[in-house]
Amino acid sequence: MDLTHILTHFLALSFLLKGVYGATFTFVNKCDHTIWPGILANAGSPPLDSTGFELAKESSRSFQAPTGWSGRFWGRTGCNFETETSGSVSCETGDCGSGQVECNGAGAAPPATLAEFTLGTGGSDFYDVSLVDGYNLAMIVEVSGGSGLCATTGCVNDLNRQCPSELRVESGQGCKSACEAFGSPEYCCSGAYNTPATCKPSVYSEMFKSACPRSYSYAYDDPTSTFTCAGADYTVTFCPSMPSQKSSKDMSPPTTATPDGNTNTNTNPSGSDGSGTESGYGYGSGMGLGSESETGSSSVSESGSGSGTEALEANGSWLAGLAMGGSTKTEPFGATVISLILLLGFLFLQS
Repeated sequence: MDLTHILTHFLALSFLLKGVYGATFTFVNKCDHTIWPGILANAGSPPLDSTGFELAKESSRSFQAPTGWSGRFWGRTGCNFETETSGSVSCETGDCGSGQVECNGAGAAPPATLAEFTLGTGGSDFYDVSLVDGYNLAMIVEVSGGSGLCATTGCVNDLNRQCPSELRVESGQGCKSACEAFGSPEYCCSGAYNTPATCKPSVYSEMFKSACPRSYSYAYDDPTSTFTCAGADYTVTFCPSMPSQKSSKDMSPPTTATPDGNTNTNTNPSGSDGSGTESGYGYGSGMGLGSESETGSSSVSESGSGSGTEALEANGSWLAGLAMGGSTKTEPFGATVISLILLLGFLFLQS
């Protein structure tokens, strides 16, 4: 078999496997304490190899998800599973009510920061970090490989410290949405307020948006909060210090393709009239917060370093990227290109 046939078969196999397996999700804990991530597949999506697991500080764990999978991830804090009783409250925040490490198909009790994904079948993935159900942990989503916008998103601000008293949970370890706190239709985008035309940002969701411009702040926040990428893998980092050097390049104003095919470009991610202070994933706004209400075959690796959230160099390129609207990094073939180069090198050595 000549070199052309070998390369053709290799590329076909690579794209076939990528199409079947969809994406790898890697979870990294940069918090100074153990957390218990929860995983909930949407209706019609197969469950991953776990629905909840323990993640010690400075460790990571990865899961493979098939093409077409959709669901959400979140972090639980302050958990104690000594008494495993279904329906009992085992975690301080993000509890799923299972009484176990595994959530077994149950979602997070608000307030909880959510990472939401839909892996495209032969098309783009859609992903976001949502504060619509409130906030409990800082979180970012970073992209490896893939083509398209592929921007980093999330919120690194500790919103628990800035939460208004009317939204703050008793322990101080969570910040409720306005819908959860008050239950009124205009905050919950329900009843007469269940359309984009009638449900508008509230003072609380705007405070969330000012702190974390790329995160969902209320139910119809799509234009500035939904991101797309094709053929990528994703790293979900809890308690990131600052985005990595790679992520600092992904700071152009959010331009997103919505599932209906429309394209939205937003040059003012805070959603304000331009007088507010943009703060990237949430650094340095110093404002009070609020929001409204919404909606793993496994490869396991424990590491001491995690991934994707190294401190930036002293040149402040991350903040400069925010201010100047730096270009979004695109990697058309990702890991397939690297594998192809290695294969070519091996074939030439054998010749």
